[in-house]
Amino acid sequence: MEEIKTINSKQLLERQLKDENFRKEYARLEEEFEIARQVIKLRKKLNITQKELADRVGTSQPAIARLESGEYKNLTLSFLRRVGKALGVIPEVHFKKLKKVH
Repeated sequence: MEEIKTINSKQLLERQLKDENFRKEYARLEEEFEIARQVIKLRKKLNITQKELADRVGTSQPAIARLESGEYKNLTLSFLRRVGKALGVIPEVHFKKLKKVH
């Protein structure tokens, strides 16, 4: 029987970032992924489920799942404020100079 090789997410990302097209798209979506990582970290710190967070925010569990996946379209500051309040934090918005992607 052939042994199945596994790879962790960090190794997979490192491998995928070697591809120029993937690297450009990843850089373009970096902010969305960072928001997702922070929401997941804060939710887990409070030891609550997506459903419990959704109830606190006044939204649905699928909406929280989309936010945590980085695929939430048309994300509003109002929604982030509600999520932040439910997690005991406030969102900060900053402008920074664009990086040129080669």
